[in-house]
Amino acid sequence: MVSNLIVAVCAIIPLFFLMLIGVAVKKMKLLTELELAHVNRMVFKIFFFFMMFYNIYTTDIAETFRPHLILFGALGVLASALIGGIIICLLEKSNKRRGAMIQAIFRSNFVIMGIPIISNIFGDDQLAIPTMMIAIIVPIYNIVSVFILETFRGGHFYLPGILLGVLKNPMILGAILGFSMLLLGIPLPKVILKPVSQLAAATTPMALIILGASFKAGSYHEHLPQLVGCVLGRLIIVPTIMLGLAIFVGFRGVELVTLMAIFATPCAVAGYAMAQQMGSDADLAGNCVVYTTGLSCFTIFGWVFVLKTLGLF
Repeated sequence: MVSNLIVAVCAIIPLFFLMLIGVAVKKMKLLTELELAHVNRMVFKIFFFFMMFYNIYTTDIAETFRPHLILFGALGVLASALIGGIIICLLEKSNKRRGAMIQAIFRSNFVIMGIPIISNIFGDDQLAIPTMMIAIIVPIYNIVSVFILETFRGGHFYLPGILLGVLKNPMILGAILGFSMLLLGIPLPKVILKPVSQLAAATTPMALIILGASFKAGSYHEHLPQLVGCVLGRLIIVPTIMLGLAIFVGFRGVELVTLMAIFATPCAVAGYAMAQQMGSDADLAGNCVVYTTGLSCFTIFGWVFVLKTLGLF
């Protein structure tokens, strides 16, 4: 029991330590809001690109390609969006809030929060499988989010334009380049591969520090019931259902923890920006990110502890 507790603590503390550094950076005013936005853009466009490229380029496809995991993860995200959307439409009358709430339910911070958890538990050499899942899950997140937000603001859903935007995502570009060079057997000189690996290794710390520095707590009084529902859905209800199904069908080890990283991590930071840009309730979306991230310190610890205690990884 004590060893399981230690595993859970060690999986969570590094994440929130880095986020606290980000909070300190903000308190000390080491970065202005404009500078923070520029650094965040740099991390997204440069660091995430190299992280995806390196993790895929240095992997063994035959060993890490898991079609059953891809299928379960993709269908699970789609089911969460569909079922969550139906329930929210029945309970919430405001279209402006509906889009933000549905996105909060199904879209997690898998990349920034989930990948470090897997690394802390299994080590960096086991990141190939979750990295592969990023190339599948992130496009689904983007496409479904745009569809939902456009639907509830009465906009026009234009799939070709959305797909083009997905292909321009630095993570997807890095994955495509990594897969291409790996399949074609194109060798990368060590003098190039070393700085690429260093950039890949720096991605998670940088992203978590920026996440901590970006936190802004807003007023929640106007949408407290909706916020509580989103927090419970994102951190408790969705992971309970999806991880229960995953265990039932036989997922174990790094595969199960990868699914935990998809379904049990807090709301995606990108969800706030999309809600703001597409006429949804940005205040509600922002609070969903803030409060699910803060409370996930306890819920993710609980999920890791339970799964470890049950001997599932």
